[in-house]
Amino acid sequence: MQFYGPTGSYFGYAVDFYLADSASVVIGAPKANTRQLNVKEGGSVFYCPWSLSQSDCHIIEFDTEGDRVVLLNDTEHQADFKSHQWFGATVRSHGDTILACAPLYSWRTEKDIPHSDATGTCYLSVHNFTKFVEYAPCRTGNCPGQGYCQGGFSADFTTDGKVVLGGPGSYYWQGEVITAAKEEIIKAYYPGYFMQSVKGQIQTKQVRLDHDDSYQGKKLIKMCGFYDECTSTQMGSYFGYAVATTDINSDGMTDLLVGAPMFMVRGSDGRLEEMGRVYVYQQRGPLTLELHVPHLTGTQAFGRFGSTIAPLGDLNQDGFNDVAISCPFGGEDQQGLVYIYNGYSEGLRDKPSQVITGQWAAGTIPASFGFALRGAKDLDMNGYPEFSITIVFVIHRSRPIVNTSASLTVYPTMINPEEKNCMEHSSCHECPFVCVLCVPDFQVEVQLDSHKHKQKSAVKRALFLDSQQPLLQRNVRVRHGERVCNHTKIYLRDEKDFRDKLSAIYVALNFSLNPNAAADSRGLQPILNYQTLNVIEQKAQILLDCGEDNICVPDLKLSVHGDRKEVYLGDDNSLTLTFNAKNEGEGGAYEAELYVVLPPEADYSGIARNNESLTQLTCSYETENQTRYLSCDLGNPMKSGANLWAGLRFTVPRLKDTHKTVQFELQIRSKNENNSHSEVVPYKLEVVVQADVILQGVSRPDKIFFPPANWKVTKNYGVEQDVGPAVEHIYELVNNGPSRISHTLLELRCPLSLQGHTLLYPLEFYTEGSINCTADKNMNHLQLKVSDAEIKQRSCSNAECWTVQCTVGLLEKGTTAILKVRSRIWAETFTERTYKQYVLECLARYSVKKMPYAIPPKHAPSGHKKVVTPVVWNKPDIENSVPLWIIILAILAGLLLLALLIYVLYKFGFFKRSLPYGTAMEKAQLKPQAASEA
Repeated sequence: MQFYGPTGSYFGYAVDFYLADSASVVIGAPKANTRQLNVKEGGSVFYCPWSLSQSDCHIIEFDTEGDRVVLLNDTEHQADFKSHQWFGATVRSHGDTILACAPLYSWRTEKDIPHSDATGTCYLSVHNFTKFVEYAPCRTGNCPGQGYCQGGFSADFTTDGKVVLGGPGSYYWQGEVITAAKEEIIKAYYPGYFMQSVKGQIQTKQVRLDHDDSYQGKKLIKMCGFYDECTSTQMGSYFGYAVATTDINSDGMTDLLVGAPMFMVRGSDGRLEEMGRVYVYQQRGPLTLELHVPHLTGTQAFGRFGSTIAPLGDLNQDGFNDVAISCPFGGEDQQGLVYIYNGYSEGLRDKPSQVITGQWAAGTIPASFGFALRGAKDLDMNGYPEFSITIVFVIHRSRPIVNTSASLTVYPTMINPEEKNCMEHSSCHECPFVCVLCVPDFQVEVQLDSHKHKQKSAVKRALFLDSQQPLLQRNVRVRHGERVCNHTKIYLRDEKDFRDKLSAIYVALNFSLNPNAAADSRGLQPILNYQTLNVIEQKAQILLDCGEDNICVPDLKLSVHGDRKEVYLGDDNSLTLTFNAKNEGEGGAYEAELYVVLPPEADYSGIARNNESLTQLTCSYETENQTRYLSCDLGNPMKSGANLWAGLRFTVPRLKDTHKTVQFELQIRSKNENNSHSEVVPYKLEVVVQADVILQGVSRPDKIFFPPANWKVTKNYGVEQDVGPAVEHIYELVNNGPSRISHTLLELRCPLSLQGHTLLYPLEFYTEGSINCTADKNMNHLQLKVSDAEIKQRSCSNAECWTVQCTVGLLEKGTTAILKVRSRIWAETFTERTYKQYVLECLARYSVKKMPYAIPPKHAPSGHKKVVTPVVWNKPDIENSVPLWIIILAILAGLLLLALLIYVLYKFGFFKRSLPYGTAMEKAQLKPQAASEA
């Protein structure tokens, strides 16, 4: 049930049950406006009758007067101040008496003091609202430090009806507790008289000054008439903000619960979070409290768990009192939560049996659901106590509780996969069956291969015979005290349809009350006892070919071979691993798999298929927790005596020079309980730095012919063509990888002169790629000398050579550095000398000094290349030429000989020709014959 008060009135700030005349509720609204003259937000208390057909509330008129005045020396002075006094912040009931307090009520303690003090005041409604009396024991000027008493900040009745008030501001915030019998308060009250104390009133006294600001009395500890001192384990936790007493373990002694809603808990990240805590003190003997552990600690950050604690009586009728604890700022939308904790023989259970949220309340509800709680009252006389929750005010009615039990039987517990009759005959006694024993209107669900136990795949291994499904649902009606057993049969799928043959087939039974069952006379449906075990599991095994004990013990052996031992930085590094897997045990290995853990540098390529003797596998490539692995099926089962060879292909492209080795790990794994795995076999590869570097060279043109065309000897060279024929040498330094090179020296040496005679005139060089070169001689600027000595081919010496030195930078695999040198052959030297042939020879050398890796190379690349340009003389020999007259005489002799030959042939009739068929007569004779043949 829900009750609503004025908007903004803080309706529901305090609440209690009132059972004097009929079941009802009293609710405080400390910021409500009233009809009191010149009083703003004085606060009210509402009376709300308990009825299924009525939820209206009306104000209890405790005080109808406005601010009061007193006459001193013929002058009126305002005596008290009721605006914003928060009347209704505390509400308690006892029998036909209701106590309501205004802790911020102010009173001018002395006439000469211009300001007032928040002394607080309370009113009692007695004899079913027929009389109202005021009780303000802190309203006195005789005791210093009472001005901030705030009497009534907390209040309660003792079991014998005494009024107990807490004044946390008394004695300069040391705090004070005041108690007096309600009969004495009623007797002493006189209208218009500012009563300060009553007969028999008892109150705590001021203690030494070092107890100032201790805030005693902020919440009262009411324990069968005695008080005890309890302390918090953490400063600033607001220990004592809420207290409650009840016998939670049914030992006949009252126990104490103390809330500390701002208790801090250190989270997993090391930071403190405000969670709240409730301390439980069990009374072991008179005035002897023992702290019960573990404490009840909140789980909602800044939820203020423990702000309110309410004894509820025995909600579940198990003989132990229960407790409600609020978390007014908890929940997803911080609208508030209320936790129900059940008592038992050892104290209070550490887990709540129910969590009530504020989300179902009206849409206008503010936060702080559960800010106020009261309980332990049976309003509808159904035998179950109710409890109330605010803000907005809600009454929770207790529902009938059903105690029940159920059992689950699976028989036989060993299922034979060879037994096929169960699929054909529903009456065969060999079929496994499930028996469900349960007790009133239940909804029963039985599930085979439940999700709680993970299977290799989603395929259910067993099905119900009648439904052909792994799930069975039934509605079962059972009368009180009746025992019902429902039988149903199950069967096993065909073996080829599933893999898991070792793990148990779990049968899970879940039952609950039928939501469509009829409600009781009050419209409430029953609920199961929270301690009811409503989920039950049993299991059955699949019969294996493993002997009488049905236990297979394999002996798995694995050996591995690879087609390489080294992998190279910069290469894809194709790799084939060939393995031999054996089972030398007495039983099969079920769901046997080759498990290969790949290093981060490697990738899986596929199955090796180039060898017919190798078994073709089925493999899956997966990642789990950043570990990449390969899983290959070896059989289900991998039978005893199995011996197979297979190959796997990989690449290792992501090598780093931070590790000198790369390692694969291989293992045979099975699902057997005993001896299920082989030993892990590592296969290690060495990481190597290696580069294939070549130096290529060519001469353009490949030969120089003398004498040069259109060349004339001159003493004054104006352009480069005056020197002689051009020649260009091209050198290419190529890195064929796979690794990179980063620092290479390249040196080129060519002959410059020989015996003082210039051979070569270098003009210029230029480069392409990551190469930088310098020459030791000035280009295109040489002194020329002439000598009569014969020119011969000789090796280049330091004094007679021209040298170019180069530094080659980073060369990736497949990249080239190019050096081109252009020169002119010194033609004058060759034309003025007698020689047969000269070969111009240049020598280039390279040496790799550094490679960009932390791992040094096994062999540093180096080499050389010779480029030759033959100089060939092509000028005719004038001294050995044939005279012209001899040529003419030879021609004439040839013509004379030809004429003589023609004459001789004529004389012999060579030039005479005859007809092909003889004379004309012969032709005539031949014609008929020719015609006949035709």
